[in-house]
Amino acid sequence: MIEAHPTGGYILEELSVGMTAEKHVPVTEDRIQLFAEASDDFNPVHVDEAFAAKTAYRGRIAHGLLSASFGSAVVGTILPGAGAIYLSQTLAFHRPVRIGDVVTARVTVSAIDQESARVVLTCAALVGEDVVMDGEATVRVPRRRRPAKG
Repeated sequence: MIEAHPTGGYILEELSVGMTAEKHVPVTEDRIQLFAEASDDFNPVHVDEAFAAKTAYRGRIAHGLLSASFGSAVVGTILPGAGAIYLSQTLAFHRPVRIGDVVTARVTVSAIDQESARVVLTCAALVGEDVVMDGEATVRVPRRRRPAKG
């Protein structure tokens, strides 16, 4: 498990297949409300307990893309970190996430294309040992750091 690079981001030459980073994020009422406002997705299965109680989920569940955004946070702040640009992402959702769950967003470098400066990342979100979401992201990574301002 790696930590964020001291400069904020890894450059292409510092990455290797198998590098893994993760972030643990609690799912709270506030996060769900803020995500609903940011995305304009007020589906009652996410925001209305009375409605959600009558669904197959028997209660409110978090937006799937909220859990996916925790993976984006790993990509943008830890691995590869600052300067990484998303090019594509696939997602498969396996289980619901609920208020009170702690989501572990895990990102692993699975392939590196030195020529195009693109990196393929295997992404997963877990609650405990259960995979709630997984997929694959392709990101562009800087080849060198910006010079320090001064």
